[in-house]
Parts: sequence; structure tokens; C-alpha cells
Amino acid sequence: MRKKIGISFTEAGFQNYWNWFSPAELAEDLELLELSFEKDNIEDIAKCDGFVLTGGIDVTPAISGGAEEYPHRPLVFSPERDEFERQIYEYAKTERLPLLGICRGMQYINILEGGAVLDDIGEPENAIHKKGELDKVHEVKLLDGSLLAEVAGKVNGLVNSAHHQAVNPDRLGENLMINAYSVPGSGIVEGIEYKDKENHGFMLALQWHPERMAEKENQPLSQKIKERFIKEIRNHQK
Repeated sequence: MRKKIGISFTEAGFQNYWNWFSPAELAEDLELLELSFEKDNIEDIAKCDGFVLTGGIDVTPAISGGAEEYPHRPLVFSPERDEFERQIYEYAKTERLPLLGICRGMQYINILEGGAVLDDIGEPENAIHKKGELDKVHEVKLLDGSLLAEVAGKVNGLVNSAHHQAVNPDRLGENLMINAYSVPGSGIVEGIEYKDKENHGFMLALQWHPERMAEKENQPLSQKIKERFIKEIRNHQK
């Protein structure tokens, strides 16, 4: 039986996440499974061996005590998605299954671990990070000795950017550590991972979008992360 990678549904570019995993990489032993709050296929969560929590609209602010009104607030939130992805995260954490969090996914992991986000990063940060017609591009600095730096094989690089919120470094979730910051700017958090890795599954969460980076197949901050994620799924025994 093939192992399954569960990808949480998002209205924002879902197909990019799906296409990120090539047939050659999935080979004969892995397959993708859409986990959708719209379909409410909660029962499919337990069929999965690894997960991608995707990007999209802001997490409902009441969950983390955020402001109800703030710049660039979406017209509506999606509490159904929030609840669905909470169950994905709790299952992945309990079963120690490999997990990638991307953009909103990273922010939500921090929230679910008791942390919070910056409601809006403001100017001049939005000029560097918030998407216009295209993703922005900027440098990131990875923390030497972190899992992220080990996986990527480097401590700096260029990434794409399309966000107006960010993990609040003063309200970091329990057992989380920052592994990357943006450059230039005022130190926007670009990645998190577990501090205690012995008692937790593989988890990397990124503020950028590796699934749609330019030349992503040759970009360590996309390809190397995906390769390690796939390897962790193949090696994990439920």
C-alpha cells in the first residue's frame, strides 16, 4: 500500500502544492491526498503518513487573541478551515509524522503551540514581503546548527514572499525555535522548528513558498526541503 502525503486544501494556489511533488519523486510508494475542510474528509487524516499545511487567508484572530480589525484584514475568515487544520496538526504531532508548514501553515503551527502572529507587519516590511502582482524576493539568514540549515545545506539564500502577517517573535509557541530571519528588514521570522527533536516528529515551517519558487528544482530552500520531507515519510514507521 502506498504511503500518503496529506495536503490541506487552500483557495490560494492549491494546485501549486500538488504539482510540487513530481511523479518521479512519488514513485511507486507514495501518493498525494487532498485534505479539504470543504469536503470535511476528517477520516482521511488518519490515512496519511505526512502532511503539508498550506498558505492562504489569515487564521481567525480570536484563536490567538489578535485584533479583530487591522490593515489588510481579509473580508471573511475560515473557522472551518482553522478547526480542520487543527485536527491535522494534532494528529501529526501525536503520531510524530513528518510535517511541513508553509506561510499561513507556519503561522498556525505557532498559534496552535500557544504563540501569536503580528496582525500586520506594517511598512516598510510590507513593501519587502507582501505580494503585489508577483511574489516579492528577498534574502533569508538561516540559523547555523538548526535543522533547516542542515537540510538546506546553507545558511543564507533568496526566497519568495507573499505575506502581511508573521510569527510574533515575542510570542513564540511552546517548544518552538526560530531557524531563519529575513534580510534586510527588522528580523521578520522566516522559519520555525521544534526545539526538542528527540520527542517529536520531523517538522519544518517556512514563511516563504517553496512550492512556487522560481527554478525551485535547483533551489535548496525548496528542493532540499522537499527531498528531506519525502525521505522522512519513507523512513517513518507508524
